[in-house]
Amino acid sequence: MYRIILFLSIICSSLVAQSQPATPNAEHGLVKWLTFEEAFELNKKQPKPFIVDVYTDWCGWCKHMIKTTYSNPDIANYINTYFYPVQFDAESKDTIEYLGTKYINQSPEKKRSVHQLAYKLLGQNQSYPSTVFLGNNLQFTLLTSGYLDVKKIEPLLVYMVENIFRMTSYNEFETYYKKTYPENPADTLARGNVKRYSLAEALELSKKQPKKILLDIYTNWCNGCRVMNATTFSDSLVAGYLNEKFYLVPFNAEMKEAITFNGTTFQGAGKSGQFHELVAGLTKGNFALPTVVMLDEKLNVIDVLPFYMTPGILNPVIHFYGTDSYKSVKWADFQKEFQKNPKTGL
Repeated sequence: MYRIILFLSIICSSLVAQSQPATPNAEHGLVKWLTFEEAFELNKKQPKPFIVDVYTDWCGWCKHMIKTTYSNPDIANYINTYFYPVQFDAESKDTIEYLGTKYINQSPEKKRSVHQLAYKLLGQNQSYPSTVFLGNNLQFTLLTSGYLDVKKIEPLLVYMVENIFRMTSYNEFETYYKKTYPENPADTLARGNVKRYSLAEALELSKKQPKKILLDIYTNWCNGCRVMNATTFSDSLVAGYLNEKFYLVPFNAEMKEAITFNGTTFQGAGKSGQFHELVAGLTKGNFALPTVVMLDEKLNVIDVLPFYMTPGILNPVIHFYGTDSYKSVKWADFQKEFQKNPKTGL
């Protein structure tokens, strides 16, 4: 894997060595596939997104995906760690319970008879292999048809694991993901020269020239954070307005150093998996990666915005707060006006 393993290895390098099989299995690759029953039972104790490999025994590309994509050590380890992976034969003869409903193969005696659950998952487009992603307590569904190589499946995995689907369509995220990690270095977005400050610098500058502070809370292993940093904050319209109205402060949630903020000292991150105390202090439990925290000129928190945001999502938000419209105008009304003139919001 070209990108996500770099961040994954930071937090689970020991897991790679302990859980990864030495060689791929011809039928399963390196992924530890589960039945639906096993996955649903595990999900009751620890919710995770599902990845469902819908295949048939006669499908050559299904077998090729097992031998390549699902036999890639980095891809397999990421899936085994962050998903419940399920392999489902679209022509199975078994009775399968899925989300409380039992599905059967109505013509098990016929060759290539399609299982009811395959129709449930794929509709009339019975193309193999197909990959189904389930997230958000199994209510959100994303379907992809056809063979997925490492480069194609990579942004899909990130999209599900990091809850990017909550705010952004996959096609839009994929575009920005590819712009962040382009195969062709010339394939980049038009970027503005956004100014970034440490928190200490922003606080000092605010004494002389008061501005709002936008904290971009991230970690080094958060893929959505990287994409947002490379494409959203660097978008020409977003960058220009941030430079005018805000001090943009990237803040690593795993920073070790203690910080004094508004007269209170917040301790740095401790053991692996713990975050800086200031993160909890500012977000008050409303935290996901990435998160944007808006501070007014007096350093009061005026909003906490979790999850990945595209330039199109963030741009009206920063205008809403930068113009102080939030003090007198409803967000829905502001959005309508902003859409008429997205460069200024006026």
